[in-house]
Amino acid sequence: MIRLLNAYFPKRILFLGISEWCLVALAFVAATIARLGMTDASLLLSYEQGFLKISVLSAAFIVCMYYFDLYDASILGNRREVLTRLVQVLGTVSIVLACLYYVYPPLELGRGIFLIGLAIVAVILILWRRLFLAINRLPQFAERVLIFGDAPLGRLLFDELGARPELGLRIVGQISEDIAESGEPRGGVGPTRGDLTRLAELERANRIVLAMGERQEKFPVAQLLRLKNRGVVVQDGADLYETVTGKVPYESLRFEWLLFSTGMETSRLTLVLKRATSLLLSALGVIIALPLIPFIVAAIKLTSVGKVFYKQKRVGCDGKLFDCYKFRTMRADAEVETGPTFATDDDPRVTPVGRFLRTSRLDEIPQLWNVLKGDMNLVGPRPERPNFVDRFDREIPWYHLRHSIPPGVTGWAQIRYGYGNSLQDAKQKLGYDLFYIKNMSLGLDLLILFETVKIILLGRGAK
Repeated sequence: MIRLLNAYFPKRILFLGISEWCLVALAFVAATIARLGMTDASLLLSYEQGFLKISVLSAAFIVCMYYFDLYDASILGNRREVLTRLVQVLGTVSIVLACLYYVYPPLELGRGIFLIGLAIVAVILILWRRLFLAINRLPQFAERVLIFGDAPLGRLLFDELGARPELGLRIVGQISEDIAESGEPRGGVGPTRGDLTRLAELERANRIVLAMGERQEKFPVAQLLRLKNRGVVVQDGADLYETVTGKVPYESLRFEWLLFSTGMETSRLTLVLKRATSLLLSALGVIIALPLIPFIVAAIKLTSVGKVFYKQKRVGCDGKLFDCYKFRTMRADAEVETGPTFATDDDPRVTPVGRFLRTSRLDEIPQLWNVLKGDMNLVGPRPERPNFVDRFDREIPWYHLRHSIPPGVTGWAQIRYGYGNSLQDAKQKLGYDLFYIKNMSLGLDLLILFETVKIILLGRGAK
């Protein structure tokens, strides 16, 4: 895994993206030569900013592929889905570039070159994806991982690593002093008694992952140091889980880990930059949204009875309550009978206009006022209603930590998990919120905003 902008990305996925950028660029260089011949192509590339034009075009391809989830682990191994989305990317890129060339004609590469390059790109990307998938699945190229310990975290890692070959980590064994010999096998690899050093050598392990829970008295310090001196990577299971999932394993958290782990401290400069960025982008958002507001107001007033704006008490930083503003998307009497409750799929309380506003996230525009007032930042854990917070504080350990920073209009949990309407969802989102608090930075905020745009354009996660 490689850490960029305080988030973690699999090396193989980054390699795939960089290699495809290069392949797209080479495809259009080849298309230029095929269309103009070597001499004229050299003139275009060298003296008419041809390389810049191709670089912009390649960047458009990669951004569209990212927005169509072609670098997502759940899509990567599905050949039919990859093929379908590649076709969608080709069409989307054509439209995007047509608009770009209309706005700024000097970037245009030429219609003939573009069509030839498009055909080459379609073929080369399909072939390269098939080759990448074949190589990615080969166990010879994966790092061999041995899990020490039988804590619940071990099972989580076992399932996560087994489902994601692009991580390049293959579990070859698990050892514990407390699991019976007849323990249930896990994917062909069963719990094993015995000497850790001997098992690591037998399985040719490159990495030892510790998942022992609270039983630190059984920590094999001498054996682990011996293995580490031989070049074997020794890693805490919570750190590995955080790296590969983008969330903190809140179920396995210990006080010492929270206190002494890297992160969980933020410089004053970071907080000032974060607040300044929130103010600047929120003010810009209000200016951009101003022309839309009269149409939204008219649509709400004409299609349902009630106020245009809706305010709700939410829990902010340090547990302070504030009024969170939104455009009303439900009937005025939506909670008269039920009281505070989560929205559900196809919620009958949502008006037709409200459903569109929720899907497009236009109902969140008034929250920019909350940002300007100082109740919220643009990025942070989503604020919850006091009724839900009281319940979650009682039933979820460490839940109060998400209130240690100001809440946000969007956040890491929103882009990685989506909308939650249950206790289990709140637990999962807490893991992502703690990851954000632990790794908070301006770079991570920009990454979240970039991903938020993707979610809005694709209409995901709304209820």
